[in-house]
Amino acid sequence: MARTTFSGPVASDNGFIGALTGNVTGNVTGNVTGTTTGMPVLTAYTTTTLPTVVVGGLIYVSNANTNAGTVCFGKGSNWIDIKTGLAVVA
Repeated sequence: MARTTFSGPVASDNGFIGALTGNVTGNVTGNVTGTTTGMPVLTAYTTTTLPTVVVGGLIYVSNANTNAGTVCFGKGSNWIDIKTGLAVVA
């Protein structure tokens, strides 16, 4: 397998092998293995700006739990508060 260096965007039809460094933009699909050096940051919403539910998705709702904020996961047609187990509503 050949190795080379690029200074601009790169697309692959058959995936990448080895470490990816720098910022990653766009959709990541397939299996991701290995380690990360950064901390994932969830997109923040309020109860009035909740996005369409994505089953298995994770978001942060800044004004849920009496404005304490909480992480929510997508289940069915609802965003579920991981602390209370209840659907977050506007």
